Amino acid sequence: MTTASSSMVYRSFSKVLIANRGEIAVRIIRAAQDEGLEAVAIYANPDRDAMHVRLADHAFSLNGETVADTYLAMDKVLKAAKDSGADAVHPGYGFMAENADFAQAVIDAGMVWIGPPPAAIHALGDKVAARHIAQKVGAPLAPGTADPVESSQEVVDFADEFGLPLAIKAAHGGGGRGIKVVRQRAEIPEAYESAVREATLAFGRGECFVERFLDAPRHLETQCLADQDGNVVVVSTRDCSLQRRNQKLVEEAPAPYLTAAQEQQLYDASVALLQEAGYVGAGTCEFLIGQDGTISFLEVNTRLQVEHTVSEEVTGIDLVREQFRIARGELLGYEHPKVEGHSFEFRITAEDPGQNFMPAPGTITKMRLPGGPGVRIDTGVEEGETISGAFDSMVAKLIVTGKDRKEALQRSQRALNEMRIAGLATVLPFHRTVIQDPNFAPELDQPGQKIPAEGPFTVHTRWIETDFINELQPQSVVSGMNAEDDVDRRVVTVEVNGKRVEVTLPDSLAGIAAVDAKPKRRRPGRSATASSGASAASGDSVTSPMQGTIVKLGVDVGDEVSEGDLILVLEAMKMEQPITAHKAGKVTELSAEAGATVNAGAILATIEG
Repeated sequence: MTTASSSMVYRSFSKVLIANRGEIAVRIIRAAQDEGLEAVAIYANPDRDAMHVRLADHAFSLNGETVADTYLAMDKVLKAAKDSGADAVHPGYGFMAENADFAQAVIDAGMVWIGPPPAAIHALGDKVAARHIAQKVGAPLAPGTADPVESSQEVVDFADEFGLPLAIKAAHGGGGRGIKVVRQRAEIPEAYESAVREATLAFGRGECFVERFLDAPRHLETQCLADQDGNVVVVSTRDCSLQRRNQKLVEEAPAPYLTAAQEQQLYDASVALLQEAGYVGAGTCEFLIGQDGTISFLEVNTRLQVEHTVSEEVTGIDLVREQFRIARGELLGYEHPKVEGHSFEFRITAEDPGQNFMPAPGTITKMRLPGGPGVRIDTGVEEGETISGAFDSMVAKLIVTGKDRKEALQRSQRALNEMRIAGLATVLPFHRTVIQDPNFAPELDQPGQKIPAEGPFTVHTRWIETDFINELQPQSVVSGMNAEDDVDRRVVTVEVNGKRVEVTLPDSLAGIAAVDAKPKRRRPGRSATASSGASAASGDSVTSPMQGTIVKLGVDVGDEVSEGDLILVLEAMKMEQPITAHKAGKVTELSAEAGATVNAGAILATIEG
């Protein structure tokens, strides 16, 4: 380490350990190799043959099966870094990326931490502390608790003072985990318990705070970079309003339909927040904007974001390589970069939108990726690999860019139609549908399209739950085997009088196993799945709609229940799914216990009456 001046510290490194997995680990490995650095991967036992392990220059086992005893095990990750000879650590996102203790441990071990200083993570990663900083610099804020709450009663008291809806939010971490929006006072105790459980599972800490929830807001953010001399630039704005369960599905840059004054407010607040916190590195300031145009600070994510890709596409800046530069002590050397064009990111996750986005772990039997102008794919898996219920549901990220929003939308239609994934359910059918919805894509000239009376782009953070007309058919019921076509049908190409024709045939006639093909037309109809897991029930039996772990039991044998009452809560892919009673009656059998792992189709309870 050498010091050139009292204010500038330079650090060199040549071997980077990536403390993560999946597509973000692949993304960082590639950037490291572009930079001429050696990349070190770590892996849990189920990830032994994963893409990030195979692409890295070196790979070290964490000798465990679960997130808790591998990617969240600080001592194991640090040992792998030491054993590998790494002189720097990049945390990616999720896991320990926003853990100030881990950052400090990396620094104490003599390695370069490719992220913000531990003090800045403490100040901004703790969302309660971040609110204090936002108040100090005058950033716009909705009412909220000054500190984490200790019980559901404190949440009730807040609701009585400030009203509903409100959000119970994990004080640590991000990515939509540990957030529960409450609209009825009676829902508060269960929502508080669920938020604490999810926060503990995802981040190892269960503290939660409460804030007033802006109804039907858009979710906006600024991608920022800051160097050690206090220079802060906003790389671009983004809109991330298209969400389910408070987790993003589609993001875009720059954020559309903002006034110049609103954009300036976002830039100014972001710079002030990060400068006040002494921030260094890449980070994201998140905001909500109400229907009346009011902007409210939400949080700062002290790490790289999943959707960093769209900011890269509209500015030409490689954010991971900028992280390397900043970690070495280099100065940014530029002002807010010019934003050109428009870019979308579609998260392709293993969920079934026809069943309320139910997690759908499984093995990818076929994957065909799109290409062409403006198309980028970031993924950490290949055909034949398994998306496990123990980890995140991400299969790939499809990033599409054009000269403006209309061209980016047109290219997105083409790319989404080209993309094929079989072997498990994915959100592709939703993306193909929403890209044609005038609420989201008013720029496209659709046959018979009517722009909503409220104006263009009316999506908001709960639009999927409240406004989206979900006529998507379930891709699977309990088997998890199907992707975009019925299991027993396949498209076969034949020639008739010299003309190429595609014919859909049952496998018994085609003589081959079912694989992915072009989607067939279906009769429109509402999804058979409501907002809970009750659709996985028939007769007297309540069966599991997915593979998962039981995290809570809501009833005992002998209890009388009404339709819609909570039976238990399942967790898979870091998301909780309540399973409710499909009818009124008496619980005569309960074939489940907290902590147990169940398969899709397993009988969980019997209700007679």
